[in-house]
Amino acid sequence: MTRSGRLLCALYLATSGGLAWTTVLEFLYGPRWAAFLFAAASLVPVIAVLRETLIRDLRAAASGPRRPARTPADDVIHAELEAACCERWWTSLGIHHDTTCPHRTRRSSAA
Repeated sequence: MTRSGRLLCALYLATSGGLAWTTVLEFLYGPRWAAFLFAAASLVPVIAVLRETLIRDLRAAASGPRRPARTPADDVIHAELEAACCERWWTSLGIHHDTTCPHRTRRSSAA
């Protein structure tokens, strides 16, 4: 959760606590209808906290899975792929090169 999301959740919970305390005071000293109104109002910030956590989960799911750390085998594979030449080299199993390939070897007639 981001820093602003945590701050909002803290404010929501503080507001809910204040409304809950007001509910208790209304039950003790005020009219019952006001106590029920404050009790219902104290639930709204709790719903807001649940909404913030849902948004956090949705953002985490939208960002996609985390990439695992590279292993030594990944480094070897990456080096081999970087050393590969051209498309034709791949498709001919390392026998032929494209005409524009810088790794193309000249055929010698000295064989």
